[in-house]
Amino acid sequence: MGASDSKLVFKQGIFKLSEPKTIPADDPYWTGFWELPESAEDVFSLFSSVDIRRTRDTSLANLETLILAVTSRLFILRHHPSFPNADIAPEKDALNCIRVLTRILPFIYESDNLETWEEKFFWSIRRKRTRKDQTVKSEVLFDEAQPEGEKETELKNDDFEDAKPLAEELLDTLVDMLFFAGFTLPINERVKTKVSYSIWQSGVGCNTSMSSSKELENNRTEILRLLLTLSSKSMYMPANVLPVKGVKAITYIATCPDKQVVLSMLCSMLNTTLRFNPASWRVPYDHVVFKDPKQILVTYCLQFLLVLLLYPIPEESRGPPPKNFFRHFLGRLHRPQDFQFIVDGMTRMLHQPLQATSSYLPGSQKSLKWSPEMIMLFWETIQCNKRFRSFIVDTERGHDFIVLILFYALEYRTDPTKQGVVRMCVFVLQTLSGEENFGTNLNKKFEGQDSLPPAIKIDNFDGTYADFLISSIHTLITGSKGKLDTIYPALLAIVKNIAAYLEKLNFMTCTKLLQLFASMSSPSFLLANENNHSLLTSLLEALNAIIEHKYNENPRFLTAVLKTRKRFEALRSFTLESGREEIERLAQNRKESVDASESVTSPTRLSRNGSIDSLRSPQVARTPSLSNVPEEGSAFAIGEDEDDTEDDDDNELHPSYSQSSLSTRHSRTPSISSIDDAVPMQLRGMSEKARGKMPVGQTSFSRVNSLSSISSNNATIIPTTSGFTPSAPWIDSWLPNLPLHTILTLLSTTPTTTPPKSIPSQIDPAPTQIQLFEWSALSLAWYESLLWSFIFTAEMVVQKGTVGVWNGTSIRLFKVEKEAARGPSLMKPMGAVDAVGSNLVSRIGGLSLRGATTEA
Repeated sequence: MGASDSKLVFKQGIFKLSEPKTIPADDPYWTGFWELPESAEDVFSLFSSVDIRRTRDTSLANLETLILAVTSRLFILRHHPSFPNADIAPEKDALNCIRVLTRILPFIYESDNLETWEEKFFWSIRRKRTRKDQTVKSEVLFDEAQPEGEKETELKNDDFEDAKPLAEELLDTLVDMLFFAGFTLPINERVKTKVSYSIWQSGVGCNTSMSSSKELENNRTEILRLLLTLSSKSMYMPANVLPVKGVKAITYIATCPDKQVVLSMLCSMLNTTLRFNPASWRVPYDHVVFKDPKQILVTYCLQFLLVLLLYPIPEESRGPPPKNFFRHFLGRLHRPQDFQFIVDGMTRMLHQPLQATSSYLPGSQKSLKWSPEMIMLFWETIQCNKRFRSFIVDTERGHDFIVLILFYALEYRTDPTKQGVVRMCVFVLQTLSGEENFGTNLNKKFEGQDSLPPAIKIDNFDGTYADFLISSIHTLITGSKGKLDTIYPALLAIVKNIAAYLEKLNFMTCTKLLQLFASMSSPSFLLANENNHSLLTSLLEALNAIIEHKYNENPRFLTAVLKTRKRFEALRSFTLESGREEIERLAQNRKESVDASESVTSPTRLSRNGSIDSLRSPQVARTPSLSNVPEEGSAFAIGEDEDDTEDDDDNELHPSYSQSSLSTRHSRTPSISSIDDAVPMQLRGMSEKARGKMPVGQTSFSRVNSLSSISSNNATIIPTTSGFTPSAPWIDSWLPNLPLHTILTLLSTTPTTTPPKSIPSQIDPAPTQIQLFEWSALSLAWYESLLWSFIFTAEMVVQKGTVGVWNGTSIRLFKVEKEAARGPSLMKPMGAVDAVGSNLVSRIGGLSLRGATTEA
């Protein structure tokens, strides 16, 4: 039978599957599912989502039999002494069974009404036929193979035995087949057993690499894809349910008590990932013409490894808490050569996108897409392995990771589809900043600025890694257009954690720190949200730590603080009335300034700043996004302490007029349709208690008029996003607690702008405080959804070996938005031949083959 004939027969068989008539389990029809397809592409293209859903919804009994048929065939092949043998126990049969399961499982997971059936079918104890007299012919051997009432009297009770749940046996079989001689491992004449838990690549736990081939690696890829599919039930659960309920398939593998199995899987996937070298010499644009199966294998290894490492095992009500052995053994690594191998592999992978984008031939070098997953693996390793964390933090190796992580954070900061990656980068830096040596080592001079890509390069930079980090944090806060408002606390926590160790901060860094203080102490920011004052508190604690612990090492910072005297003193006497008057006065000044400039400035002159963000609009439209805070050299600079500069609105918060992030579940940035519609944004969200106390339709204070004129007809009442209204008692609840003592003491004892040679005796250094990233059910849900979104998008485009496992299914863990079709490009040309081919496919797909099959 030719390839075309086999595809037609296979497609006709698929139509038969969804018919109301139940197909007997011993019907030769079932053998077509592992004998006919020639590739994974055949299974995924011919067995369409419509076919699967129709079978699932109208002929569940046939779907059950199909799953039992292909799993039983797979189990038989696994235990056959001649597997893989092209004549007796073909490798092709096993691969097709794996492909069929990969294809249909996501459509089972997406159906809510099949949850009870799925639990019973896959996870209950079975009655199964014994293996005696089994052959590897096309016979189907599993319980319920025959309809009830037929031939039951012919079977003796001795022919059946209790068997573990179907899902558990399937997982065990797949794990064994990852280490199967002749299928995924080379044949070793010295090893008698077929299954040998040998590590695939040299690296962690193994000094020598075994021989391999493209066929063996392709088989590993197919198995790992099915293991990912079995674990992907995560994507069909709401984010708030996933960390609590968990996924049984992942739990079963992660809690495997067999140390050899766990270590072999862990080291094989880790080494395969980190040993891969994408920068090896290749012909330019070869990745456009040829698919790289090795890269697909590496992708699945990294993704499935992360699925296991990140997974929080649900705790049972009784007994000791279960242990994730993959995470446990990753945390037990201790050899320096293993750590060096991990560091080398991670830095090579994270550097690659930088090299690909700087190539002389655009798009000529293959750019890896799994940098976010590599950052995730780095974060997991420093969290669960204290020795590795010290290996990074106690040496200068940490500097490379700081620069790399900041590159991805700054590169993606305004991309709404990458906000999760940016948040993760910030949390990684927060985790590192909790180590004392991390802060100390930041004082080394940064010499390599000229070699940095434009996204993170600072012109005329002359400073330490601490200066570079703080300047980058300033850019993330002020240059993200409000998209990163939810991680302002984490960014400030990094500054606070390292503050007590900073030395010789340069002028630019001191300027940026005081700019942040000016913005966060402004009335428009403090009165816009009930939690914004906590951000100011965190920043003040960082400024205090520099003064208290590194007074003599930071003369430029002390001078900058002294020159900003009036701002700190004004904050001490801040009231609700004075805050509103300040907002009103600045808004009026800005309005007059804009009116005056409009009379002499043409539209073409205004277009220099381009975006609406750069226009100096009235304060009434301002939002606390901290975007466009003035840089050094603008209207606000350290040392300008005159009254007129105090009134300059450049010290206030500029509005953000950007669309909200696609990740709406995590981003609280509102969509603003016009300047007049701008409203203050939430940074942490209003509490349910506070929200419940607000009357329906309650508006906030006036952003233009003072308290005395709130009821006037000319008043403009602008509600906040949460309906929050500041009050004098609310201000009294936090203003006295602001940590201003250290700075005000320095100011009171120093009448000039020249700091004393030694720290004033009235200042008593407080113990250093570390603010670490804290895990919760909510953060775990975000973390797992982020990982599965990476996995989903990596598989979404069907090309170069990917098959689109989850395309077209109802994902619940995160929101999937379809992107508008793009035109032809160098990588994806579209010509007349493509158009004709697409037309033929659409016309053939519309034919009703089912009717002809039924009539026959």
